[in-house]
Amino acid sequence: MAIIITDECINCGACEPECPNTAIYEGADDWRYKDGTKIRGKVILPSGEEVDADEAQTPISDDIYYIVPGKCTECKGFHDEPQCAAVCPVDCCIPDENHVESEETLLNRQAFLHNE
Repeated sequence: MAIIITDECINCGACEPECPNTAIYEGADDWRYKDGTKIRGKVILPSGEEVDADEAQTPISDDIYYIVPGKCTECKGFHDEPQCAAVCPVDCCIPDENHVESEETLLNRQAFLHNE
């Protein structure tokens, strides 16, 4: 499953640079699929959705840091544990029960995002 940042977030920003997929953004910041990945232009995501990787997407949160579920791999393929949760001083990076995914799905997303 993806990781979510709860509203207990203190906006310290410790998690953002730790994400190998650049899936974490500061509240109110637009995000793009191309950020921190190798995908560019029009692509079909593993979910089957067609998107423009270069196009700015609407922020998921205006108030606190947030994680884009479609870019989160729980650090599979990079680390043994989610790095956002490992560095969070208030333990607000937790599994997102609304985005439950298998390890295979997460590894396939990692390969897709990084053209491996």
